[in-house]
This record gives sequence, structure tokens and C-alpha cells, in this order.
Amino acid sequence: MPTSSLSLKPLARLVPLVRPYRTRLAVAFVFLVIAAAAGLVFPAVMQFLLDAAFERRDRGALDRIAVVLLAVFAVQAIANFGQVYLLSSSTERIVAALRARTFAHLIRLSPAFFTERRTGELTSRLSSDLGLLQSLLSTWVSELSRQTLFLLGGAIMMFVTNFRLTLTTLAVVPLVVGAAIFFGRSLRKASTSVQDRIADAMGMADESFGAIRTVQSFTREAEETRRFGSALKELVGVAVHRARTRALFFSVVGFVAFGAVAAVLWQGGTQVLAGKLTAGTLVAFLFYALFVAAAVGSLATLFGNFQEAIGAATRVWELLDTQPTVRDPEKPLSLPAPLRGEVSFHNVAFRYMPAQPDIVTGISLDMAPGEVVALVGRSGAGKTTIASLLPRFWDVSSGRITLDGIDVRNLTLDTLRGAIGIVPQEPVLFSGTIRENIAYANPRATEAEVLRAAKAAHAWEFIAKLPDGLDTMVGERGVKLSGGQRQRVAIARVFLKNPAVVILDEATSSLDTESERYVEEALEELLEGRTTLIIAHRLSTVRRADKVVVLDAGRIVETGTHAELLEQEDGVYARLYAIGS
Repeated sequence: MPTSSLSLKPLARLVPLVRPYRTRLAVAFVFLVIAAAAGLVFPAVMQFLLDAAFERRDRGALDRIAVVLLAVFAVQAIANFGQVYLLSSSTERIVAALRARTFAHLIRLSPAFFTERRTGELTSRLSSDLGLLQSLLSTWVSELSRQTLFLLGGAIMMFVTNFRLTLTTLAVVPLVVGAAIFFGRSLRKASTSVQDRIADAMGMADESFGAIRTVQSFTREAEETRRFGSALKELVGVAVHRARTRALFFSVVGFVAFGAVAAVLWQGGTQVLAGKLTAGTLVAFLFYALFVAAAVGSLATLFGNFQEAIGAATRVWELLDTQPTVRDPEKPLSLPAPLRGEVSFHNVAFRYMPAQPDIVTGISLDMAPGEVVALVGRSGAGKTTIASLLPRFWDVSSGRITLDGIDVRNLTLDTLRGAIGIVPQEPVLFSGTIRENIAYANPRATEAEVLRAAKAAHAWEFIAKLPDGLDTMVGERGVKLSGGQRQRVAIARVFLKNPAVVILDEATSSLDTESERYVEEALEELLEGRTTLIIAHRLSTVRRADKVVVLDAGRIVETGTHAELLEQEDGVYARLYAIGS
């Protein structure tokens, strides 16, 4: 397949985004043509001006031509303003739409995608790669059009002005085209490598900043700095290689183009000396020749930038072409109203990859409406995996999970997850106010509803003491609040959601006694009347459960109440309880 078709394919996918702005872009192109035409008129006016001054010595003609020249520059200035404004404003909207589309696509991808990608790499795609596309649309397209007009218009005017000198000038075109083809592929590969290294470095930095307390507690600042420096060294290496290729490309093209100008100067000078050419005509031709040479040089530069943008566009489309592994059904069902919250696992098995062994297998479990079930087992037994299958963060490999008798795969993700509230072990808060974090469950919630949720979660006890109350800023990831306070805000968020089913990843494992008491009281109220699945990390927390399910190596090995399982002295639960107590 020809290189040109390969190059244009990623950009062709921008057409639907550009189409709504086609009228504005068409007007911008008209302004561009007017500005370019005004630029091409300048050498012709200069020819008349010089001939009037040096050949005819006509002061009146000189004055009139000077006024015409000012008028030409005024028209050019107005056209440039219209073209730049319309193109830039349209480009901002186009890239913003693409950036929003990319973010909206990424935020809906399955968790499996994010386990394989670093967040820094993804943010680099949103910023760096889309920034290159913005430059392509705002600068590259206009410059390509302008320089192409200068190249074609200049060539035509050169033929009109002097045919023989034109042939000398255009002799360099095959050389320039050959250089573009020769260097183009190397530039594209080098630019892609640079963007990949930037994404790697940003991913590493994001990872280090996200775990800053761990980094500092282990005094690994120097090691993280070394790792980042190593990533930057690789980045600089490929960037220098790209710079070397671009420099060689531009040097070759510039030498060839302006070498042709030197040849025209010599040949034109000999014609002036022979009386076959006026000085004004030679100057006008030289201007056109410089226009053509500068256009050729600019087009060479734009060709290099084009290769970079192609790499960026390719990476953006790769993200947009990534499909979620968990999707909505084609014909979704609706949940009954009111929702009872009956959950059943029917011989469920799950593996991350088809070729890998099952993480959990043979899981059959019934949860009656309002029943509290605790999952117990050693680390790696499959507790978190089972809990993640219910809201379809991953889909089961075999078997099925039902909610009120409906297979969860027959529900839209919004419907299913709207019925489930999750309290994670490490609560996630967003930078903003306490009010915004609680209302994250329902942005349309009233002040009274937010306040009621805060009180139900026993969060109002500390919120009321803060100077700004619900409007207190929590900082990035809630760093301005204590662990217990973050937990209670997270619980208040679930209260506001008011789900029929709650998944509780044991939230009291790292709290002080007072905070744990507040959280326990909040959880007692939250779980009242709701079907609850507890991921128990400490056996002391399972006493509130109506049923305890013991897991070992991804299988259910025991089921019963806390008291019933303790009576099985040789059982797994009894041994775990003896170790933990």
C-alpha cells in the first residue's frame, strides 16, 4: 500500500468531527486564498514600482503604485485575521470534542483495561497526542494550504514573468520530493517512539506521585528519581535521533531550494546585463522564486510535522478502537420494582484470561433479600474476585449471577450498578468539597438529602466541627481528612444512593478505636434491610453476618453461621478464627 494512503487513513477519521464546522472552515479557506493572492500580487506591484522609479522615472506612477501596495497589505491583514480566528476557534472545538470523546470512551472501559495501562500513559494520550492533533488542525492545515497556494501561484507567476528562469527554478522539485519520501518514514517512526517514551515517563511519574507516602516512608526518593531519569534518558535518546533526522531533512531541502535561487540570480543577472530583462522584472521573479523556495522548505517542515501527527492520531484511534470486555446487552431487561435484592451465584467460575486457570470455580451461593453474607478465607482465596463479579467489573467465565432472578448480564451496567452500593476498604474521595463527594452518588440530591446521609453515616459529628462544614475542601484523594472520616464520607455516599444491595470490603481494618466505633455504627444502619456481601479480612467482623461463606483456593468449602462453623473444630473457619483471635 502506498505511503500516502497509509498516512491519510488515521486523519480521514477526523472528518465526522470536522463536518459540523465545514461552513466556518470554508469561509476561513476563502480568507486564506485572499491573503495568499494578496501576497502573490506584491511582487508584481513591486515590478511596476521599480520600473516606474528606475526605468521611466515617473513620480506620479510611483505614488499611485505605493498606495496600491498599502491597499494590498490592508486586504491581506484583514484576510489573515479572518482566517486565523475562524480556523483556530473551530480547531479548539474540534479537539475539545475529540478529547471529550476519548475520555468518555476510556471512562467506560472495563477495569481489566486499566490493570494493563498506567494512568499517566492515558493522561499523556489525552494531553500530548491530542495536542499534536490540535497543532495539525490549527497550524498545519492552514500552512499547508497557504504554502501550496504560494507554490502553485508563485510557479504560475514565474512562468508568466520569465519562462526560461522558471525552468531553472523548478528543476529542484524532483529532488525535494525524493527527499520527502526518503526521510518521511524515518520521521514517523521516530516521532511515534518519542510519544511512547513520553507516555512511559509520565506513567512512571504519576505512579510515584500517587504512592508518595509509600515512596517517602521507604526513603526511595533517590531510586524513583533515578528511574524517572532513566526514562527521560531514553526519551532524550529517541528525541535526539528524531531531531537529527529532521535537521538532515530540512538542511537538504533548504540547500536544494535556495541553491536554485542562487542559480536564478546568476542566470537573471546575465539577462539584465544583456538588456533582455528589466531590473524590476528580475526582482519580481526573484520574489516569486523566493516564495516558491520558501514554500518548498515550509512544505518539507510540514511533512515532518505531518508524520508526527499521524503517529499521534494512530495512538488516539487505538484507544478509541479498544472495546470494553464487559458490555451492555443488545436487548436489556428491566429490574422489578420495588427491587427485593435477592442475589444468587449459580456454579460460577472466573479466569482472567482464557488460557489461565480459574481464579474461582463452582461458586453457588444464595443471598435472600436483606441477608448479610460474609466471605471469609485466606488472602488470595477469591473473596474480592467474587464480589467484583456481582457488579460486572468482570464477567463470569461460566455459570451465572442473578439479581431478583434476572441474569446480571441481561441488565445494562447503569441499571445493575445503580442497584448496588460499594464501600471499599480504602475509600476514594475526589478533590472538592465534602458535599460534592457525598452528592457524587446523586448530583441532583437536595441539601436536606445530603445532610440526612451525612448524619446517617455518623459523618456529621466531625463535619459540623469544620469551619466550612459540608463545603470543606478534602484535597486530592481526601488527604485532608483522617482515615475514619474518609470512610464515613464514603458510607454517606452509599446512604444517599440508597441501593438494594451493598458490597462491603471490610472498612475497619486500619482505624483507631474511636473511628472504628463510628464506622461500625454507620455500617449497622447502612446494612439494615439491605442484602449485603461483606469481604471479611478480620474474623471479628463476621459476627454481624447471617451467613458465613468460607473460601479456600477459589472454592466454597464451608457455609454456616459464625457459631455453627466454630463447632466444626477441624474446619477451615475454626482454624482461621483460632489464628485470628
